[in-house]
Amino acid sequence: MTSDNSPLFPSAYHVMVKPRGSICNLNCEYCFYLSKEKLYPESSFRMPDDVLENFTRQYIESQSAPEINFAWQGGEPTLMGLSFFKKAIQLQKKYKRPGVHILNSIQTNGILLDEDWCQFLHDENFLVGISIDGPQDIHDAFRKDKGGQPTFSRVMKSIQLMKKFRVEFNTLTCVQSANSRRGVETYQFLRDQVGSIFMQFIPIVERINETGYQEGNLVSTRSVPPKEYGTFLIDIFNEWIRRDVGKIFVQIFDSCLAAWAGYRPGICIFEETCGLGLAMEHNGDLYACDHFVEPQYYIGNINNTLIMDLVNSEKQKKFGLDKRDKLPFFCKECKYQFVCNGECPKNRIIKTPSGEDGLNYLCNGLKLFFNYIDKPMRIMSQLLHQRRAPAEIMQIIAFEDQLIQAKADDPCPCGSGRKAKQCHKSPGRLYETILGNNTKKASRIR
Repeated sequence: MTSDNSPLFPSAYHVMVKPRGSICNLNCEYCFYLSKEKLYPESSFRMPDDVLENFTRQYIESQSAPEINFAWQGGEPTLMGLSFFKKAIQLQKKYKRPGVHILNSIQTNGILLDEDWCQFLHDENFLVGISIDGPQDIHDAFRKDKGGQPTFSRVMKSIQLMKKFRVEFNTLTCVQSANSRRGVETYQFLRDQVGSIFMQFIPIVERINETGYQEGNLVSTRSVPPKEYGTFLIDIFNEWIRRDVGKIFVQIFDSCLAAWAGYRPGICIFEETCGLGLAMEHNGDLYACDHFVEPQYYIGNINNTLIMDLVNSEKQKKFGLDKRDKLPFFCKECKYQFVCNGECPKNRIIKTPSGEDGLNYLCNGLKLFFNYIDKPMRIMSQLLHQRRAPAEIMQIIAFEDQLIQAKADDPCPCGSGRKAKQCHKSPGRLYETILGNNTKKASRIR
């Protein structure tokens, strides 16, 4: 949903499917979803075959996009067993329309993955999101099993198994109090030890209240402090911009580059509106969003109402447009609204300096980060518009680092043979040399 004049039915939307509901074999201390079990006190928390088939048929029929993504989450979806997912694939093939490409992704803690699972995930081209928070002491700080035992070694074993079976995977890392000051170490571990090429970093903002819902403005000590979230991203960015542009893909960096280049950011937290990323519980109940699986945000059940009607309902439209319509004036005046748009509504829990409700808890950290990356993002966006690789910025940064370290009488790092003080004292001139005269606009960016 991007405006009030959205089409009758969106051409594409996304549903996060939870076939085991909130049931999980871990007891991660910061998990917001474990408490959802109380919504279904008499349930077995297993998606019945008829619900699976009904959803598969409706989900495929209701979308006109050429690519349809089935996203399996939880709780822990692998607790359904391999037979459930084999059946899911059979149903997708049964209802697949000509010319439509179907993709599957699964978010897992990896504990149950074995050779049979990995062979299946490889054969059916699943994209696996593996949850890992960093090196062993960081990961095990909050990610323990039901018996309180650490899980790091088991997750790493599953990662090695996925590599053996050539399963495509990315990593999801929660940014919380245990790793918020160890950004570079966490990033290097994911890159060098895990072998992650695609990384997501999700900030933990854990509300404290009696209901377990998105209410109140108190957060736990496990939550990431706002400024530490900003410096965490900055520290990783400094490593990435010097070594890994075009080789390692960090979701938030890619989204920022898209926004700076004038495109949509591509992830829901930074979109102007939301409402096209819903969550479905094991019994077919549809909710406005994964973070709002609460009675107030219940949309309906796909066994009683067509999913396309639920997605396009006035209630869901209002939920999506509220993100834009309830954005504080403080945010509308911010120079980074074009990329941030107030971030996720679930984190809009504090007041603006003038006392207006709805400011994002992470605002100070996000501003710190956006301000830091502004110059390199503008240079990379200029490269994109010239149909050049953003990775060229690594050469710029390397020369700039050398120039900063060079003494006035040292040879200029551009290779001219002249002294640094006589050649490229201005980084702008340095950028021109590297990128060419047609990049003067970018070279002036400071």
